[in-house]
Amino acid sequence: MIRESEKSHVKGIVLSSQLLVLASTSPYRCELLKRLQLPFTTASPDVDETPQPDEAARATSQRLSQEKARAVADRYPDALIIGSDQVALLEGQQIGKPLTHDNAVRQLRSMRGKTTCFYTALTLLNSRTGRIQTEVAENYITLRNLTDEEIEGYLLKEQPYNCAGSAKSEGLGIALMSSMTGDDPNALIGLPLILLIEMLRRENVKLF
Repeated sequence: MIRESEKSHVKGIVLSSQLLVLASTSPYRCELLKRLQLPFTTASPDVDETPQPDEAARATSQRLSQEKARAVADRYPDALIIGSDQVALLEGQQIGKPLTHDNAVRQLRSMRGKTTCFYTALTLLNSRTGRIQTEVAENYITLRNLTDEEIEGYLLKEQPYNCAGSAKSEGLGIALMSSMTGDDPNALIGLPLILLIEMLRRENVKLF
């Protein structure tokens, strides 16, 4: 039975005899996964996202993506489970979700005129076989030398308080940026689709 926090996004959720599960309640990841036109369901992982002492940003994203996938494995013992996590790194300091307006202001002020690296880790866990695949997409964002007024105006309009780095590249946040480079623009939104497609192929899942 699917719990209230778990929702099927396509009628009929059987995929190659295994369920496809997105271990996330993020609406952004859900919308991205829908692009692949595969049936899937979502499940909420109960994971503490606090970085460990002296843990590198890339390692944090990898560990948390695995923990999220494993967190729902007991509920889905015969599934392909997707876990993902994003950590931003600016001048050696990890940047997480601001959660509040004041924190977002501080983040964007610290990021303006500089380049921030976004590590988006992806894990695909086959809970039937125990096989686990984990990879990381890297993207680099440089913000314009924003004024305080521009920062306030943007935050009031989009309120991206649940986004690492305090900006939505898929929305109005693109107006803050002077350049964007990296492995996969989808990863910035929260799910590296290019990596996911290859992982699914290794599990004999075909898109067409």
